[in-house]
Amino acid sequence: MTLQDVAAEALRNSRVAYFSMEIALEVGLPTYSGGLGVLAGDTLRSAADMGVPMVAVTLAHRKGYFRQMLDSGGRQTEAPMPWSPEDRLPPAGAVTAITVQNRELLVRAWRYDIVGVTGHVIPVLMLDTDVEPNDSWDRTFTDTLYGGDNYYRLCQEAVLGLGGIAMLHALGVQPEVFHMNEGHAALLTTALLEARLNGRPLHTATDEDVEAVKQQCVFTTHTPVPAGHDRFGYDQMLAILGQERSGLYSRFGGIHDGLLNMTYVALRFSRYVNGVAMQHGKVSQQMFPDTPIHYITNGVHAGTWVSPAMADLFDRKLDGWRADNYALRGIYGVEPQEIAAAHALNKQRLIETVKERTGVILHENVLTLGFARRAATYKRATLLFEDTQRLLHIAEAMGGLQIVYAGKAHPADAPGKALIHEVISAAHGLKQSLIHVVYLENYDMNLGAVLTSGVDIWLNTPRRPYEASGTSGMKATLNGVPNLSILDGWWIEGCAEGSTGWAIEDGANDEEEAASLYEKLEKAVGPAFADKQKWAKIMQHAIGLNGAFFNTQRMVDQYICRSYRLERATMQPANHVVPITEDTLVSPTSV
Repeated sequence: MTLQDVAAEALRNSRVAYFSMEIALEVGLPTYSGGLGVLAGDTLRSAADMGVPMVAVTLAHRKGYFRQMLDSGGRQTEAPMPWSPEDRLPPAGAVTAITVQNRELLVRAWRYDIVGVTGHVIPVLMLDTDVEPNDSWDRTFTDTLYGGDNYYRLCQEAVLGLGGIAMLHALGVQPEVFHMNEGHAALLTTALLEARLNGRPLHTATDEDVEAVKQQCVFTTHTPVPAGHDRFGYDQMLAILGQERSGLYSRFGGIHDGLLNMTYVALRFSRYVNGVAMQHGKVSQQMFPDTPIHYITNGVHAGTWVSPAMADLFDRKLDGWRADNYALRGIYGVEPQEIAAAHALNKQRLIETVKERTGVILHENVLTLGFARRAATYKRATLLFEDTQRLLHIAEAMGGLQIVYAGKAHPADAPGKALIHEVISAAHGLKQSLIHVVYLENYDMNLGAVLTSGVDIWLNTPRRPYEASGTSGMKATLNGVPNLSILDGWWIEGCAEGSTGWAIEDGANDEEEAASLYEKLEKAVGPAFADKQKWAKIMQHAIGLNGAFFNTQRMVDQYICRSYRLERATMQPANHVVPITEDTLVSPTSV
């Protein structure tokens, strides 16, 4: 069978529909902004590896997430990254219509096929409103990820939720479970209710009807920050979704503080709700005390994020690790020096990347810290520079220190842009010292793979409790890179002090937590790095203790059992194996 045939069969047999506003599919498709999209892509890649009968729904984002440019002073400007689905993907084979803004909106879809290690395919439907005869405004709804104002964003979420369900029905797909990856997709619950009523007015919906929809839906919330939950004005809701749907949300609990709140819509219509780490589950429960909230800790896709050098070592020593990530525990049967040798190749790749992009020459024997993530103020990218004199003293004792930064600020996030400027200003102030700081522009999957595998320590300094999970540190640990992090998100579960990395102790303010950061860097990290045998053992523990657990294979298995409630016996490898080539499987480390 051809890939097209296998994908068509997989679509027909899908039992789970996974909805996400952004999905990181490959570097060449700029359809993601950061952690949420990368997690979605990793989830689907592991689901494909495991043979999960799943289809995914997202938007095409024709203009892509932006290209970042930084001037010498660290000021960010942006440019679109347009791409053409027509040139890359086959059409899904249907055009459907939904009603928004009191008029008909046509929606089509393009299909991207994710091929697992056994040949199982998960189709991704990328919705597109750039369709004749939609008017010029309506045709932009699937252009820009997280772009425009709230009115535009609500139109986008209507396309994702309402249009996604309409597209599945048009293609004859009838999943049993609908997974909302964050509240952007919450309107799919409305579409399911409308389908159940089969033409009856929404105001006739009963508690029994709502319960029937609830039994089909599960919801993952990703943010512990109240402002991170999508909220829209009542007038916007009326104008875009209409009086009847608006009445439904008022009646069944989707309105909070006078606003349409997508998290409350998703909570009201879901039978299972989870946060994305143990601590995040607790924080979310406090935020939404009326709904039981569980947790399933995030992971990353091992086959994607393990570097080529480390993958070569695993292929030789850890039989079957790509299909069975638990096999990474077998790293304890590998000589630590072999792990160190693979990391040395990764660090050389990072050094070459930095030189090519900036002209700066880093040194392979100097401790190198990595900090790369969305430039949001709560992530505190400048905490390391709280006391530059102390940092200089530490660098002198170590014989030097290298710090590699990367990360984009949303175009409308002025404080995030200012944070990038502060980091680069601090770097300028440290010139001619033993500290070398570089900031690499246009952070994407490809650069993320180079950074997380090539640095010596992965640094994470969020302000508690705003880190829901974090996954960049998981990518690092898969490559034997220990973490130095605030105890928030996944690191609460992953930190084995001195073995998988080190915890920055909780403090009452930035000054106290920076002091703990310096203390760990000077008294623990530096001496361990100087002892090459000890450091190689730490790298081994990072892989064996953290890499074997914080992966999306374990995570998807927990979703199957806890959230989807599917029998594992139905998770079978594909009957028709598709040859895995560069045309069918793309990893950021191979692009």
